[in-house]
Amino acid sequence: MDFDLSEEQKLIRDTARDFAAREIAPKAAELDKSGRWPTEIVKRLGELGFMGVAIPTEYGGAGMDAVSYALAMEEISFACASSGVIMSVNNSLFCDPLFKFGTEPQKKEVLTPCARGEKLGCFGLTEPMSGSDAQTMITNATRTEGGWVLSGAKNWITNGPIADYILVFAVTDRSGPKVKHTAFLVPRGTPGFTFNAPDHKMGIHAAHSCTVFFEGCRVPDSAVVGNVGEGFKVAMATLDGGRIGIACQALGIARAAFETSVAYAKERKSFGVPIAQHQAIQFMLADMATQIDAARLLTWRAASMKDEHVKHSAESAEAKLYASEMATRVAHKAIQIHGGYGYSTEFPVERHYRDARITEIYEGTSEIQRIVIAASLLKG
Repeated sequence: MDFDLSEEQKLIRDTARDFAAREIAPKAAELDKSGRWPTEIVKRLGELGFMGVAIPTEYGGAGMDAVSYALAMEEISFACASSGVIMSVNNSLFCDPLFKFGTEPQKKEVLTPCARGEKLGCFGLTEPMSGSDAQTMITNATRTEGGWVLSGAKNWITNGPIADYILVFAVTDRSGPKVKHTAFLVPRGTPGFTFNAPDHKMGIHAAHSCTVFFEGCRVPDSAVVGNVGEGFKVAMATLDGGRIGIACQALGIARAAFETSVAYAKERKSFGVPIAQHQAIQFMLADMATQIDAARLLTWRAASMKDEHVKHSAESAEAKLYASEMATRVAHKAIQIHGGYGYSTEFPVERHYRDARITEIYEGTSEIQRIVIAASLLKG
């Protein structure tokens, strides 16, 4: 594997890093406290090409590769985890499946403005009683003349309260031993498609999520994404890429917690010397740095495989599993290094700790990642 970044990849990383430092990081604490949607940041992400990084330019994207996307995601998440996951959902969970499975009209009419950041997408798979087990999905779609009628609910839909479109999954056939799902593209404002108020969460406060409802929601046949009955295939292929995005979000959070800890350890004194001179602190920092680097290598491997169009389900799962659990460990150590200040909302590490925790849950819990990895190991 070549670890050298291309000039284009370095450019997108540096552009993201500069933008994040100037326009996102100064607002991160305020966004966390107020919980407001970062309208101005999302607009700028679109203008810079970060809302459709790996989508071809003919469909409004930046025409870059998955490694470039990973680099940009880490930098944005380093500054603000909420901004990072808004970007991740639009890129990985909406634009990517629409590009892979959408029709040409869907790509021109919906993908293009979303990849440009002019419109926003979200992804509807999880339900109140159905998360990792898609076979227990209740939301269904019934055929009608010229289209379908959707009924059911989806929850924890990141970008949901703001999004212009949702890629939603519904059961369309219960006749066999396993139910069959179909993916549908539903625009905001479609009669029967409604939203709850935004969720109240432990972290990522500015990345709004909500429960959405479909009550006799009629959509035309042209709303189907992929083939009828093959929604599970669409969802799983989407999550393979989505897990790379969340691994990058976790990397950004962890790196922010780590760099803050290094700076603090050099300034804070105990027993007459900076605490960075104490071996206990040095060992914590060494472990943090090593784990961040290991997570980044796993993530770049999965992104590189995606670029090469090689099956990467297990590799994406490994990256997401390790990076998410690593982020929680690193943020935990960051608080310990800061002592009492780490527990204070006046310092950023407690925000990093809260933001890190969700990365072990969404887009497949750590337990689901282990199932995916084990299945790959034991196959054949």
